[in-house]
Amino acid sequence: MILTVTLNAAIDKRYVVEGSKSGEVNRVKECAYTPGGKGLNVSKPAAIAGARVVATGFVGGYAGAYIEDSLKPFGIESAFYHMKEESRSCINIWDTLTKVQTEFLEPGFTVKQEDFEGFLKLFRGLVKEASVVTMSGSAPKGLDKTVYQKLVKIVKDAGKKVILDTSGKLLTEGIKACPTMIKPNIDEIRMLTGSSCEEEEEIIRAAKEIHEAGVPLVAVSLGASGSVVVSGEGIYRAAVPKIDAVNTVGCGDSMIAGFAIGMSEGLSVEETLRKASAISAAAALREETGFFVREDMEKIFPQIEITKLK
Repeated sequence: MILTVTLNAAIDKRYVVEGSKSGEVNRVKECAYTPGGKGLNVSKPAAIAGARVVATGFVGGYAGAYIEDSLKPFGIESAFYHMKEESRSCINIWDTLTKVQTEFLEPGFTVKQEDFEGFLKLFRGLVKEASVVTMSGSAPKGLDKTVYQKLVKIVKDAGKKVILDTSGKLLTEGIKACPTMIKPNIDEIRMLTGSSCEEEEEIIRAAKEIHEAGVPLVAVSLGASGSVVVSGEGIYRAAVPKIDAVNTVGCGDSMIAGFAIGMSEGLSVEETLRKASAISAAAALREETGFFVREDMEKIFPQIEITKLK
């Protein structure tokens, strides 16, 4: 079982308008609601790929119930800690006339210490059943920057594999617990190491620095250029075929899903990287975030080029 952690789950609302005007009534042409948060964008592709997925984190109120209900069609099992307050919404407004995208992100509820203790009790029980745990995204108010460090330690103490995908202080504190894997982008690996990472060799050196500090697998995402992975099995470069991308939002989360599946199946780093890259590329072909079609993935899979650099 793959356990996904989304501490700051939300309802993602996408409004499509034509020529929005400040201070006036604006009519929405189209709207779509989806369960959001980086962890849930890992849950969905992992479930589509055939894994048993259990999603945890914090949800609350009617919005939280909607988030849980929206996961059912994917076969994702909900095991959230329930708050009394409402889960947040994140609103994305796309203006077809100006081609401008505007976002409004609600702050969400505040997690009190007693709530966090209740979540930890739930989490420890879920970890016992999991083969791999993924932790993604931001944290709600009330939780300090060491929250992922604490959760990673719980997973490692249980002898399970854990993937951490976050940013800022949550990442710098989280990697102190040495998760099994992190997936920084260029800006994040620069922040972690102080390296400029202008060239591929610099990126590899920076990833090796993190790996040698105790993180077994460091996968640096390079967007359309693929990714570089530093691991105990070697250093690998993945190149993806050129595709007509429709939506690249959440493709990194889809890649995390692929890595989690590979780890749970006991695949080699090379095999896992190929699977993760194919799922990520397939996700870019679809408008819905955190979604892919298996036929797309199967078509792309043999086109992924993996090179062992060292």
